[in-house]
Amino acid sequence: MLDVTVIEDPEAAAVSLDPIRARLLAELAAGPASAAMLAGKVGLPRQKVNYHLKALERHGLVELAGERRKGNVTERLMRATAASYVISPLALAEVQPDPDRFRDQLSARWLLALGARLVRDVGSLITGAAKARKRLATYALDGEVRFASAADRAAFVEELTAGVGALVRKYDSPDAEGGRDHRIVVAVHPTLKPQDPGPPAVTPQDPELPHP
Repeated sequence: MLDVTVIEDPEAAAVSLDPIRARLLAELAAGPASAAMLAGKVGLPRQKVNYHLKALERHGLVELAGERRKGNVTERLMRATAASYVISPLALAEVQPDPDRFRDQLSARWLLALGARLVRDVGSLITGAAKARKRLATYALDGEVRFASAADRAAFVEELTAGVGALVRKYDSPDAEGGRDHRIVVAVHPTLKPQDPGPPAVTPQDPELPHP
């Protein structure tokens, strides 16, 4: 079972978003189970559960883990193909975000568009690498920092921009034969706490707060 997989097909996305099927996926991510075992957990007849499982299997969201005899019946034990799923913007290809339409480094919506493109591109790269049976070279950095003031945050962003820009200029080799382009995305945003009511309102005393 994969830790996470990306759903790119629109029909598979629709199947996964059905509340009952999403519940079945969650149950099967915890371990293999038959339709009869799942029926009691989700409060549906076994035949109805079987119907939903076939839809999930048809789109590669669940797979056969084994079979077992129970009386005169052979039960199919199913399992989720991943512990968690992410829906790629490719599932909504006609309306997927396009960060190239505008560039605003202080826009939360532009950051969201960048994140959507990241999911789309990395998902497609994972799919291609899996088909080619090759490893995908990636890197990610995740951390938190508490700024004492909006001015400190602005200074941090300025230094971060200068530092990353210097590294890009140092290592960028556009004419190198056999080289491969890589995309760099760096994000800074407020940390979302559990049951966070949302970001504070913009006030005149906080002029450096990035606008949405």
